[in-house]
Amino acid sequence: MHLADLKNTRRAVRFDRERLRIEDITDIAHGRASAELSVDPVFRAAIARGADFLDRLLREDGTIYGVTTGYGDSCTVTVPPELVAELPHHLYTYHGCGLGEFFTPAQTRAIMATRLASLSKGFSGVSVELLAQIARLLDAGLLPLIPSEGSVGASGDLTPLSYLAAVLCGEREVWRDGVQVPAEQALREAGIAPLRLRPKEGLAIMNGTAVMTALACLAYERAEYLTRLTTRITAMASFALDGNAHHFDETLFSVKPHPGMQQVAAWLREDLPTDSWERNGKRLQDRYSIRCAPHVIGVLADALPWLRSSIENELNSANDNPIIDAEGERVLHGGHFYGGHIAFAMDSMKNTVANLADLLDRQMALLVDSRYNQGLPANLSGATGPRAAINHGLKALQISASAWTAEALKLTMPASVFSRSTECHNQDKVSMGTIAARDCLRVLELCEQVAAALLITVRQGVWLRCKVNPDVLPQAALTAMLEALAADIAPVEEDRRLDPELRVLLERMRAQAWPLYGAEHG
Repeated sequence: MHLADLKNTRRAVRFDRERLRIEDITDIAHGRASAELSVDPVFRAAIARGADFLDRLLREDGTIYGVTTGYGDSCTVTVPPELVAELPHHLYTYHGCGLGEFFTPAQTRAIMATRLASLSKGFSGVSVELLAQIARLLDAGLLPLIPSEGSVGASGDLTPLSYLAAVLCGEREVWRDGVQVPAEQALREAGIAPLRLRPKEGLAIMNGTAVMTALACLAYERAEYLTRLTTRITAMASFALDGNAHHFDETLFSVKPHPGMQQVAAWLREDLPTDSWERNGKRLQDRYSIRCAPHVIGVLADALPWLRSSIENELNSANDNPIIDAEGERVLHGGHFYGGHIAFAMDSMKNTVANLADLLDRQMALLVDSRYNQGLPANLSGATGPRAAINHGLKALQISASAWTAEALKLTMPASVFSRSTECHNQDKVSMGTIAARDCLRVLELCEQVAAALLITVRQGVWLRCKVNPDVLPQAALTAMLEALAADIAPVEEDRRLDPELRVLLERMRAQAWPLYGAEHG
């Protein structure tokens, strides 16, 4: 869909001083919503008061950090009045030292929207024109090329956000329709005049937590969906293994009152056939990766509410320095750029998500092993007769899933404990929040790959189980999911490459193409 078509179908997210939700940022990131700066004159007057207050202080020879002084440890250096106007441009210039892969267009839109949200709170001393320029770039699809590496997460995301500041002024490069274009050319062709930053505006753009918070919003959306998808996969794995659904009994879970865990168990009860709970021949107790699945998935399910709270509080904060209190006519020097809450949220999330990958990996190990899969073929091969000897089913897929799981588990080392003293010991305790968020997104990617492998596995396992036990059929929700999977995955009756199907499943997963629980059960 072209940008013009998207504009006609997407909702508008208004940026003012009201509270935003994670979904506002992720919808802008994925093109489901546009960013609109409020035209309310009361809001615009509140923004202007901050910039006007700073202008008055300058006229009165006031000392303002980052306006009439150098930055960071250089705060003791006084900037001559005739050079004050150049200072914000020097800030983004010398921070142009990022490396690593560029953030994706979706991530970049999220970063821009998150910075716009913070500056719109009215405590940063910026002009309305600066806010409007960010909104213009989003609307025109001109996205700064932002290197992903180089932030320690306090004094905010200085280096990556310098690329946003530079592009607002017509410098460096942008993505335009997926192609790299010089910013000066892209702005000129879009009819957008480059900004000349006012005093403090460079600092206001760069000295905040927008990158880590934007990535956290995107991570939350993926983690919430993985919670539901892992539950559905567990239900299919339990069915394929001829498991005991009474492990998810309502009374059983009532005595351990973690609400997220109880919700996972309730979803599993809905998915599994109750008439087979006590069928002869079942194991009295399934192995932990099935029996304890609600306890594993439930950790993330129970963490999601506080993760949302922490991420949204940061999203809705003024998090640069200094804070400009135009009403009280004060310049407040503090440390709101410190990303500790996001760092902890992302370190916690990647731990719980990696545990989902490990859970699924263990379920797969049971499903492909004829010693534990309750009468299914080794490696879930669908081949029969003489050809069974040369077919190996999902043997290699399990190896790949194990590799992805191991990498996810390796990345759970918390980034936030690796603070480094930097910048002449001014930034002597830093959050590492952006590294934590990047790590979390990588763990999510790996877990999604394991989930894709399991979707192939459980689809194959249920298909084989229905051959072995044709009298027991999946419940309606599982049947609907299997039918949806069947459109992308044929049963593996003869060995074939599986990576094209894995990639399709990842696309479906990231588009949240399968309605899970909430959409089905209202």
